[in-house]
Order: sequence, then C-alpha cells, then structure tokens
Amino acid sequence: MIVLKKLMMKRALYFSGAIAFMGLSSAVVAVDGESVLKEKCLLCHTQTGDPAAPYSRISQQRKTPEGWHMTINRMQRLNGLVISSDEAQAVIKFLSDTQGLAPSESAPHRYVLEQKPNVVETVDPAYAEMCARCHSNARFGLQRRTEGEWKLHVNTHMAINPTTELHALARDRSWYDIAYNDVAPKLAKDYAFNDPAWKKWQQMAKPELSGSWSVAGFMPGKGDYSATLNIVKDANDKFSLTMVGHYADGSALKGSGNAKVFSGYEWRASLTIDGVKMRQVMAASEDGSTLTGRMYQAAHDEIGGELTAMNGNAIVALSPSAIKQGVEQQMTIIGSDLKGDVSLGKGVEVVKVLSRDADRVVVVAKASSAASVGLRDVTVGATKATAQLAVYDSVAAIQVTPNESIARVGGNGGKLPKVRSTYRALAFSAGSDGKAGTEDDMRLGYMPAQWSLEPFDETAAHDDDLKYAGTIDGNGIFTPGDAGLNPERKFSTNNVGNLKVVAQVVDGDNPVEGEAHLLVTVPTFMKRAIQ
Repeated sequence: MIVLKKLMMKRALYFSGAIAFMGLSSAVVAVDGESVLKEKCLLCHTQTGDPAAPYSRISQQRKTPEGWHMTINRMQRLNGLVISSDEAQAVIKFLSDTQGLAPSESAPHRYVLEQKPNVVETVDPAYAEMCARCHSNARFGLQRRTEGEWKLHVNTHMAINPTTELHALARDRSWYDIAYNDVAPKLAKDYAFNDPAWKKWQQMAKPELSGSWSVAGFMPGKGDYSATLNIVKDANDKFSLTMVGHYADGSALKGSGNAKVFSGYEWRASLTIDGVKMRQVMAASEDGSTLTGRMYQAAHDEIGGELTAMNGNAIVALSPSAIKQGVEQQMTIIGSDLKGDVSLGKGVEVVKVLSRDADRVVVVAKASSAASVGLRDVTVGATKATAQLAVYDSVAAIQVTPNESIARVGGNGGKLPKVRSTYRALAFSAGSDGKAGTEDDMRLGYMPAQWSLEPFDETAAHDDDLKYAGTIDGNGIFTPGDAGLNPERKFSTNNVGNLKVVAQVVDGDNPVEGEAHLLVTVPTFMKRAIQ
C-alpha cells in the first residue's frame, strides 16, 4: 500500500504539471528557477566547477519549454523528484531562457510544439533506423546536446528501455555500437550544442509583445476568423490577453486568458473562447512584428488551426483568397490600421464596402470576365500585400489536406476520448501549360467542399469499414466509431478501418474532386508534449 500510494502521488504530480500548461496556472508565486534547480536537482546531479557548464547532465543540453517539462516529469516518475507545480514552472522558465533554442533552431519542427496532427516527416535514414523507430524526428530535432551528452543519452535509453536492442531494425545488427559510435556523433554535428544561432539570439534584443495585434486564423467547424488580440504585460514575460473578432459567417468571437513567453519568443497561452478552453502555441518573429502558430482546443488538440497575428500597419490575410473571372463575391481583408481606399488589382472592381474598421474591411468585389489570370496585389490606402488575390478561370485540381491522416476510436464508456481528424479542400488552377498537377499551377486557397467517405481498398469494402469506422460532417470533421469490441463485425473486432476521404468542390457546372487516406485505429495510451 505504501508503494502504491507513492506511485499515485508521483502520477498526481505529473498530471498537475501537465494541466498547468507550461506555467499558466492561476497562482502567482515568485519562485527563482535557478535556486530551485540547485535545491532540487543537485540532490543527484553534481556541480562541475565550470562556470560555462555548472551542472552535470543539465548544462550540456538545450531544449524547448516542452522538452524541459518532459525532463522534469521523467525525474518525478522515475527518480522520485518531489517538486511543486510552481517550482517546476520556475525551473522550466529558467532553463528555457538560458538553455533553450533559437528561433531558427526550432523552426523546422514547430508542428510538434503546436500539436499539429497528421504531419508526415522526412527522416534521415541514419535516424530512421535508430531514433525515429519510436520517436518523431522533432523529438530529437528539438534538442541540442554535446557529443558526450548524446552518448550518455544512448546509455540512458538502454537503462530505461533495455529491450531496445531486440526491436525490429535493431536485433539484426550491432545496434548499441552503431548508436553510440555512429549516431551520437552525427546527432552532435546535426543538432550542435554550440550552434552560433543560440549565442546570437541571446545577445539580441527580444521582441516587445504588448499591444494590439490583428489576427487571422481558421478553426474547424467555424471556418476563417479575424480578431483583435490585445496583450497586456503583467510581469516579467507574463501577459493577460483578450481576443475579440468575428468568424466568416459574421458570428462573434470573444475570449480572454493569460500567456507566458519562454526563450524570448516562445508564446504559450491558455484562454477561453466562446466558452471553450483553448491553447495557443506561437513563435514571435525576431523583429517582433509577427506571431505565427496554432490555436487548438485544450481537450482535443486535433481540433485547431493555424493563426497569424501582426502589429503595425499590415494586411494579414484575405478571405477568400481567390475570385473567378466574371464572378461577384464578398471578400474580407484582415489587417491592422487599415485606412484609405481599397484596391484589389487590375480587372477586379470593389463594388461596395459593406463594413470596415481599423482591422477588418468587408467588400463586395467583382472580377471582369476579361481579367487576366494571375495574382494581384491588395492595397488599403498605403498598406499593401503582394500577390494576395488569385484571379482564375477554373478550378483544375483539389488537394485534400492532410493527405495522410489517423483518427482513433474511443469513448463508449472508456476514459480515452475519440481522436477526430479534420480536413480542408485546397484548390488550384492550371498554369500556362493547361495541365493540373504541374509546377506552374496557381494556388487558389481553401474552398468550401462537400465531404464523403469511401472504402480505401477491397479489404476495407469487404470488412464494411465504411459502416463502422466513423462519419464525416459537412465541415470536413471526421468522428471515429466507439472503442471496444463490436459483435456485429467479423471476430467481434473493434471499429478500426481504412478509408478514403473525398472532397468535391463545385466550380460552376464542373465538380472537381480530391481525396486523402484516413486510417482509423486504436487509442494511444501515452500522450507526451513531444511525441
């Protein structure tokens, strides 16, 4: 019972840290991260005597806030570290600021920080046989270690997971020797601890994020939205925020919350919008003019979309971003300090301005039937966005995004929720060669579509996957079936399936279709900040 009680306490600490979402708990406690590190971490780690790298195994690494969060969680679960939520948050903040990643270092793998689902990675074969057998490329791509620390990391893997050498792509070779002697030095070179980018970033002035930002984004089930994000600095790198705007259908968007900044540019926010708890993970540009990232539901991180925020005089987005020759349609220009006449380029007339304020101008536009096909600059007064509007003659191809995807059964009385999958229809017109799918195709942007499902192959059709695996709604949101055995299926198997997602966009009298692959599979029982 004593052992069980200790285990339960460790798990409680682990989950309380996760719920705090990177230090966004409501409590305001002044805790010094370095002091906590010395008090808690030096119970096991040692001081090296080197001012440039004072702590063993700690000072030889650099990570994102999520990476340091996972390290503390592992110390709690495996090594009995006792640390409060406020103390853990302070250590994460300290290490992220002093041993984090520069913007250029985190940029290639931001999708995993943003919890963006269904990303297909391209992995170096050397890592595919080693690290990527279990982890995403982003898991190790968002770490920087010395060669000695990478080698110690190999040994740590063997200590925690001694069956690693028995896995596929391991038991048929001298896995440990390859990992230790070949892969660790390669990691140290490809993801160098002493990358000049971090030193340069530490010396730069950090962006000031307080103020009013113009936001454009997308949310599954709601569509495109525009909003004003007001950020007020409460304390060092801590902010309160409000977000007020509209969805494309005119319905209101309103929310508020708080945020914290790590490493001088890593924005992490927890807010409630229209009664739904949301998260924002964004990166500030080096000059502080732009915030880009993703906003998603706290309880269902697969339900979310990209967003861009800009301050100063700028056009952030145009919705929709394409107009067909001879067609009249409503368009929304999203930006900040939008003053003056609206111009949509040669051959596109602004028929009427329906509404306008400093951050949003709604117009009725008409493209001449003789307007040349191509991209147009959009201007509002002196504010200009280059190649923002596409004028097209016809839709030649539809690309369903994501092209490869996974959804997971759940619910049905169980503790694991269903993991849905969301889709959008990205349209293209053919270029001068008149052929779809070639390099000169013009991107038209996302378009409304009719959504349907089909069996992916003969086996899926034979097993009635279409009947049991789940359904897709008119917004392109797929909801999988219930978890557990299904007596209606052969061998009472569960509701997994292999499906094809089909989007149909009607262009005048011409329906254009695109398709993607969807695998409906079993729940995942391990959820980490960085998979």
